[in-house]
Amino acid sequence: MNRPNRRYLAGLIFLLIQGLVSWESSARLYGELLQKYVSNGVVDYQGFKKEEAKLDGYLRVLENTDLKVLSQKEQFAFFVNAYNSWTIKLILSKYPSIKSIKDLGSLFKSPWQKKIVRITGEVLTLDNIEHDILRPRFKDPRIHFAVNCASKGCPPLMSEPFRGEVLDQQLTDMTERFINAPLRNRLEGKILYVNPIFKWYSEDFNKDIVGFFIRYAKGDLKERLVRNQKEIKIEYLDYDWSLNGR
Repeated sequence: MNRPNRRYLAGLIFLLIQGLVSWESSARLYGELLQKYVSNGVVDYQGFKKEEAKLDGYLRVLENTDLKVLSQKEQFAFFVNAYNSWTIKLILSKYPSIKSIKDLGSLFKSPWQKKIVRITGEVLTLDNIEHDILRPRFKDPRIHFAVNCASKGCPPLMSEPFRGEVLDQQLTDMTERFINAPLRNRLEGKILYVNPIFKWYSEDFNKDIVGFFIRYAKGDLKERLVRNQKEIKIEYLDYDWSLNGR
């Protein structure tokens, strides 16, 4: 770590101890990193690596945030940001020697089962965040278009933090972008080719993938889905686990 980054991190930790850095203000710092190093879902991990001390400072704030003072929507945003920022940190632990997040797993433990996420005195896994907190607590299928697994097959990482006051719009925006992206999902005749996320978490979509698509589709796609709704068959595309970096 270079000297300026050390000074930055030391200053942030000092302010945190003094109670002068809130979760919202630290999110602005995280947002600066996202704006600099995420573009159209492509992540510049080398850039993050150069400013890893700033990311570490944000993770330290997350670790010490009192969740009881956050509203329901703020907690939702908190855990999505925690998942995404800790995923970046996990990638940086071996970057640039990896080509996929799966390279960080082992025969007995996937990368999502590693205890790396420090929150309110606990050390959790990414699976804990997604499957034990986000999905059961908030029961919103749009979660799957907000959390990012550092892979090209995953819905893209947003270049700003999730925030409680605009969370609903952010979740809708990310869902609409994914649903309406022809490279992600496509309708050919009466066959709807979709990302495997819709198979893995079918219960989160009430096992009605076509109905979910109709809700968030736009323009011609929406018209064709509505017109052929009862006849559409679902096929699942392959998932690209390669790193979502440059």
